[in-house]
Amino acid sequence: MNLLTRTNIRLALPSQGRIEEDTKTFLRECGFTTKRLTARQYIAKIPEISHLEVWFQRSADVVRKVRDGDVDLGIVGFNTVAEYRGDSDSVVTIHDDLGYGHCHLAIAVPEDWTNVNSIKELAQLAHERSTTRPLRVVSKYQRQTTAFLDKNHVQPYRLLYADGALEAGPQMGTADFIVDLVETGVTLSENRLKEIEGGKMLDSQVVFIGYRQALQERPEVLAAAHEMLERFEAHLRAKNNFSVVANMRGTSPEEIAQKLFSQTDLGGLQGPTISSVYLREDGETNWYAISIVVHQDRLYQAIEQLRYIGGSGVLVLPIMYIFDEEPPRWRKLLETLKITKEDKSRP
Repeated sequence: MNLLTRTNIRLALPSQGRIEEDTKTFLRECGFTTKRLTARQYIAKIPEISHLEVWFQRSADVVRKVRDGDVDLGIVGFNTVAEYRGDSDSVVTIHDDLGYGHCHLAIAVPEDWTNVNSIKELAQLAHERSTTRPLRVVSKYQRQTTAFLDKNHVQPYRLLYADGALEAGPQMGTADFIVDLVETGVTLSENRLKEIEGGKMLDSQVVFIGYRQALQERPEVLAAAHEMLERFEAHLRAKNNFSVVANMRGTSPEEIAQKLFSQTDLGGLQGPTISSVYLREDGETNWYAISIVVHQDRLYQAIEQLRYIGGSGVLVLPIMYIFDEEPPRWRKLLETLKITKEDKSRP
């Protein structure tokens, strides 16, 4: 089906393992629900965005299908984008920091290689063994592995491919070292492997991508990307923040504000919200309600500071979203696509 004749919007999501579950959880936290008719189907809907069709794909195919225009948008690890986006500029990064799936791509060698602790020493070993046989490296990330080893003069080498369980290669004798994703390093240690200095190829986390032509030529795709980006940003900004509400005595809102500003953790986003408290019965009228936003790391300190300046009846409420001004990433995307705000066909 031709890109410009399709009326639906296609979003590709990872279909396997932890990244699939984490992505569905992230979308749910952002207010998007993925609905499949059956667990075995690869197609789903996100009802919150009209005409949006979700395709569950292997991570590599998420990138390939965005790259080739078969789908319009995708969510996947940056390591996979770097490996499969190719040399064209058809894959556009819309959001590069979704806050989960953190890992890095790195070289790992056997622990008993006591004389190999850096990329330079690995290059020296490859050179020393060149008269017998090339070092064998196994990786799923052949494009990045080749570029990195060539750049760092680790030659000669023989590049092997495996779909999984790369860590077993050196112990089995089928590979000399590996290039793989590292999250905590526990799996490497359990398989008697170690990272080497200068052997990290890239840092990765899950990102939001789109097909350039669809974003440029189909306003409905750009509008969907805009809504998703806005919700992602609002959720990430609110994450680990709390709304704190308390009552305080004072002669005026200005006096209350000065008390709050005298404490380091009571400023809020732009400043506190202060409003009058109306009592049911006649009596004191010098009560005010204050509302501020506090990060989780400073929550207890903020409550202690509120008590110190006379706050009482403190309520702590979770925040789902913080919508601010237009996200900088949206402005950056429009610049990347060479779309101006004056173009009335765009959101």
